[in-house]
This record gives sequence, structure tokens and C-alpha cells, in this order.
Amino acid sequence: MARKSEKLLELYGYDLVLGSIAAFYVFMVPYTKVEESFNVQAMHDILYHRHQIEKYDHLEFPGVVPRTFVGAFLVSILASPAVLLMNLLHLPKLYSLYAVTDSEFVCVVRLVLGGIVLSTLRFFRIQIKKKFGSQVEAFFVILTASQFHLLFYCTRPLPNTLAFSLVNLAYGYWFKGSLYAALNCMVFATLVFRCDILLLIAPLGLELLLTKSVSFWKALTSCLAAAFLSIGLTVLVDSVMWRRLLWPELEVFWFNSVLNRSSEWGTHPFHWYFTSALPRSLLAAYPLFLFGVLLDRRVFFYILPVLSFVLLYSKLPHKELRFVISSIPIFNFAAAVAASRVYNNRKKRFWKFLYITMLGLMLGSLACTAVFFMASYENYPSGYALKPLHRIGKKKGKEWKW
Repeated sequence: MARKSEKLLELYGYDLVLGSIAAFYVFMVPYTKVEESFNVQAMHDILYHRHQIEKYDHLEFPGVVPRTFVGAFLVSILASPAVLLMNLLHLPKLYSLYAVTDSEFVCVVRLVLGGIVLSTLRFFRIQIKKKFGSQVEAFFVILTASQFHLLFYCTRPLPNTLAFSLVNLAYGYWFKGSLYAALNCMVFATLVFRCDILLLIAPLGLELLLTKSVSFWKALTSCLAAAFLSIGLTVLVDSVMWRRLLWPELEVFWFNSVLNRSSEWGTHPFHWYFTSALPRSLLAAYPLFLFGVLLDRRVFFYILPVLSFVLLYSKLPHKELRFVISSIPIFNFAAAVAASRVYNNRKKRFWKFLYITMLGLMLGSLACTAVFFMASYENYPSGYALKPLHRIGKKKGKEWKW
């Protein structure tokens, strides 16, 4: 029995650590913001209104640009057993609604979404272990756990988060050597969830072609097949749900990139991702990933397309940290390579100084993460205002109409 427990801990211990932190964020910061409203409401409607599309919220409140229902369907299907159980127990709809949106009690859908993202991150982490060793894997987990934004965003029902799970899969296939599968994952993410992943697949594809890692014609046919399947799926699903012929990400691309209407929601200078977003999201990993590039020549091959992605994205005036969340795992990997090298040489004089500096950076990361968490905890005033209203409704035995 003890051996089985040890083996399970060895296999899933890292997942338990990362999953526990993500779940903690779900329950402590349960409320969502406007960017997440489409998927939250879509999941509710799928689970409760089912085939009665005329009752769906998006028909009355479509938002600025249409979004795909593909991700909402996937998460809703996986969450449906828990919601069904709540219905069988005859719990008030308010409780099961909590499962679909947010609450301090049960946030089933967001936990399911977090599980999807972390399972794809696990796949990537296993490939890191196979290629660079278990010590690099361990530091990858330590750095990820000590950061705030990746584990916070992995449960947020955003298109970025859904695309992020596919990008993690692509990274895993990339490290594994299944390069066409990696490209196909990014094609699907680009055409269905986030058109901006095009800025990642372009430099990655170019690098693979220039290094002769893939055949041009084979890559072209593989990506075209994935593109036709992706477009066919999203057009089929979303044309039915939106009641018009529709490819959502094409409209998003036209609105944000061609018309540049996203600038109406604020702009930042070109350097903002490198001077604000990445330092806040990477923390200790920010200086370490640069060191990792210097210490191991293999790292540069993986870093270059991701750096190019952030540089290309910097041209768009409207900037948000969540837009480049897909770059964090690769930066963490490079930082983990550096951390492993520093740890192995810590007994030498110069390296000992680097080791102490690295420990200080990691402690600083934990402190910053605590500050970010407290800021996020206080950042949903409307949610906290509605909380007493929910309690009044429960005391009176009433079920609120949503």
C-alpha cells in the first residue's frame, strides 16, 4: 500500500501541487469579469437550455465580436456529470448555477477547465523530463508554482485559456519530435479559439523549415488538412448556435487586426510586454530564462519562436498580459534549465553566489505572488456586492431568476 502511494505521488505529485494551487485560486477568487462572460453564459445555457437555442443569452447580448461555442461545449460535456448529480440531489438551481458560473462553494466548470489546461501542461512537462532530465522538470514545476498568473488564468473561461491548452499540447509534441502534430495543434488553436496564435505558428514553422526539421510540402498538406477540419468544425457549430453563417475567429481577426478596433480598449507602448507583462508573470524566471539561453545552446532553438511571437504581438497597440500567456511555459522551461545548472554547481565559488541569488529571486516570487493574489481577491467589487443578495435569497428560500 505504501509503495502504491509512493508511486502515485511520484507520478502525479507535481500535478497535485499545481492543481491544488489552481483550485485555491478558483475558490478564493471565484468571480469573473466581462471578458469571461461569453463562455460562462454559454456553458450555463448548454447545460440548462440544451437544444432550446432561442433561450441562449448570446442572441440577446452578442457582445462586440462573436466567439466560438466549441470550447464551451467541450467543458460543459466534461462538467455535465457533476451538474447532473446536483439536479438528482434536488439542490436549488442557485447551487448548480454556482457550478456553472462562480461561487465560494462549487466551481465545477472552472475546475474542469483548469484540469484540461493542467493536463496539457503535464504532457509538456513530461517531454521536458524526457529531453532535459527530471531535475529540469522539478525546477519547471517550482517556477510555475511560485508564479501567479499562469495558474490563475488556467481556470478563467477565456478564449486565450482554451487556446493555451492546445499550445501546451503543441509544445509537448514539439519537444517530443512530433512536429507535424505540433503545427496541427497550433492551426486548430488559431482558427477556432485565438487568431493571434498565428503570430506563434509563423516563426515556429519558419524555424522548422529553415532547420530542415520538416518538409515544406508535407507541412503544407498537414496544416491545410488541419485547417479545413478546424474551419469546418467551428463554422458548423457556430453557424447553428449564432443562427447565421459564421466563422467567429475570422470576424475577430478583421475587427482586431485589420480595423485595429481593439485600440479602443486602451493602448500600451511597444516595450510593454517586455517591461511590464513578462516581468510580472515570470518573476524569478525572467532573468533566469535569459541565463538558460546562454548556458544551453539547445534552449535558444525553443526560445526564438516564442520571443518572436511576443515581439510581433508588441506591434499591436492594445496589449494585455493574457494575450501572451502562451509564452510562459517556454520561458519557464528555459529558466528551469538555468536553475538546474546553478543548483548542480552550487558548491563552486562563483556558482554559490548565483545559487544564493536564485534562492532570493524565488522567495521574491512567492512574495509577489501573495501580493498579486490579494490584489485579485479585492478586484471583484460587484461579485462581493452580490454575495449578500445571494444570502438573503437563500434565507427566504427563494431561487433568483437569472
